[in-house]
Amino acid sequence: MAQGPYSDIVVDHFENPRNMGEIEAADGEAEVGNPTCGDVTKIFLKIEDGRIIDVKFKTFGCAAAIASASMTTELIKGKTLDEALKVTNELVAKELGGLPAAKVHCSVMAEEALQAAIKDYKKKSAG
Repeated sequence: MAQGPYSDIVVDHFENPRNMGEIEAADGEAEVGNPTCGDVTKIFLKIEDGRIIDVKFKTFGCAAAIASASMTTELIKGKTLDEALKVTNELVAKELGGLPAAKVHCSVMAEEALQAAIKDYKKKSAG
């Protein structure tokens, strides 16, 4: 049952986050924070043949921040880098059943962390 302003999907991803943790020697990783609320999300990627074969995240933040990072990892697992780059904060919020206006920045943070982790991977692999 939905709690307060959150959908059942947000509550589920908050209480049972998918892909939480870290990947040792990740192929790409990035940490993004939101100075307004103090939330921080870190995303770790394992990539093989241009495809995300594993993804983990760590988030310090509210329910919406944790749910947004969890949903983002679910949406990109198994996808190519180009497909993953098409995952927007709007898509994450939609898949979560919507976010309150005051919490949309949480899905933006997840999108930015994902993009930064892919950029990190590309920088490392270009070396």
